[in-house]
Amino acid sequence: MEHHSASVGVLVVGVGFIAEQHTAAIHADPRARLVGIVDLDAGRAAAAARANGGVPWSTDLAEALARPEVDAVVVCTPNHTHAPIAVAVAEAGRHLLIEKPLATDVAGARRIAAAFADAGRVLMPAHTHRCYDYARAVKEGLGGLGRPEFLRLAILGGWIWPDWRAWVLDPARSGGHALHNGVHLLDLVTWWTGDRPETVYARGRKQTAAELDIYDYLEMTVGFAGGATALCEMSRGHRPATYAARDVLVVGEHGVLTLPWDAEASTVTDESGTGLLPPAGANGFAVQLGAWLDAIGGAEPLMTPGDGVLAVAMGVAAERSIATGEPVRVDDVLTEAGV
Repeated sequence: MEHHSASVGVLVVGVGFIAEQHTAAIHADPRARLVGIVDLDAGRAAAAARANGGVPWSTDLAEALARPEVDAVVVCTPNHTHAPIAVAVAEAGRHLLIEKPLATDVAGARRIAAAFADAGRVLMPAHTHRCYDYARAVKEGLGGLGRPEFLRLAILGGWIWPDWRAWVLDPARSGGHALHNGVHLLDLVTWWTGDRPETVYARGRKQTAAELDIYDYLEMTVGFAGGATALCEMSRGHRPATYAARDVLVVGEHGVLTLPWDAEASTVTDESGTGLLPPAGANGFAVQLGAWLDAIGGAEPLMTPGDGVLAVAMGVAAERSIATGEPVRVDDVLTEAGV
């Protein structure tokens, strides 16, 4: 595909909080330019277009994909819509950065990966945590530890969804919490070890309210082919809602790596009492966009389609394990969708 300028023309599909993070990263990178917005809600699409300098907007994805200035697409829609949208992007010959998870089931994830392999275009699942400073520091620091034997990763926070109508609370649309948020941790421990996950055993709790249709607190244990075990703890039910903390421990055959409990949200104590300031971490979305643009330019992608398919399989395995109370083999989940 020929570019019409030195920068990559990017279309953003799906308007919301995450889309705002992606558009900000696009505006900040001189190698990319925002050329359009697509959303099923015309009002939201028009408002987002105005907020981004009056770029064109549409409710028709096919019409937007046909525009010659569109070189690549960022998809920020609900998880259950990913497969049909991604396949349409591939068939239009555009590159894709798509919010995690790649799909809500392995069959959909494989369908997306195959479509981009056929199209010869770059597909990168947006597992943004790979792009944060802490995750990159751990990946780099593991070199001197030898074979990993035990990992613990905890990411704990407060309620992040606006109200009970949020689509992420509907497992039919989100795939469940293990796929929507827990997949970050499952992917990171797999990336850090560089090993093949064999089993996932998970437990879930409805911490915020019994009426939830998802589990907002997860404990997921991953067994790897090389013998390592990873314990992943994910919460969106901590109080207060502004609470945010993270803990990393890796035990290797030659040493131990720790990233201590670091309370990303700052604690402030004054005459009115003790409170928390919002987290102020590094902008992983900017790093992620840069990695995607590098891949479009010919570099190795930070996350491959195969990585995205595997992450989906691990998320599905976690959800199934919660339902059955038994460990689930990752290969069994992959095999069901066809090897």
